[in-house]
Amino acid sequence: MLALPSRRRRLKGSRRVFAIALALLLTACGLAFAMVMHAIPSPLWLSFITYFASIGGLFLGVIGAAMYFGERRDRD
Repeated sequence: MLALPSRRRRLKGSRRVFAIALALLLTACGLAFAMVMHAIPSPLWLSFITYFASIGGLFLGVIGAAMYFGERRDRD
């Protein structure tokens, strides 16, 4: 069978970091909202996971922005 090239575009560098950061931030916000609304129980370990996902998403977003502007500067 012939192997055809995939038509899926892969995210490059800064866009991949942005996508991971967005996923972490949305997950953290969703979990925090669900815990506040008492939709899910809020044990201490889940609160820590939510906190670290939020902080990790924030840091990855800043790193992704720096990577994006660095790539853009190199292109121009």
